[in-house]
Amino acid sequence: MATDRRTVEFLVEQMAGGGTVSAKAMFGEFGIYCDGKMVALVCDDHLFVKPTGGGRAFAAGSEEAPPYPGAKPCLLIDAEKWDDREWLAEIVRITSQELPAPKVRTKRKSG
Repeated sequence: MATDRRTVEFLVEQMAGGGTVSAKAMFGEFGIYCDGKMVALVCDDHLFVKPTGGGRAFAAGSEEAPPYPGAKPCLLIDAEKWDDREWLAEIVRITSQELPAPKVRTKRKSG
């Protein structure tokens, strides 16, 4: 079951206070980015936040589960938390701050 785009739009709107938040479609699911870093995935209409020390502490008690088969476990954010705009913005902000900057890709010269 693929994720409903309206779910992603709602989550991005709810997380907006955490930084510059956007979503990109990926293989029928979505990656959530904050300030240029991938901080979460939305798979099968479930929100999975990349685990960091601060994120785990902030979301104490959250279950960890892989967003898709073979993936590393992430924090599975209960849908009841989705309506709490400040909470979602904070976990996204914390996660973004703790993740490393994305690697810059260089284009190969054709020759």
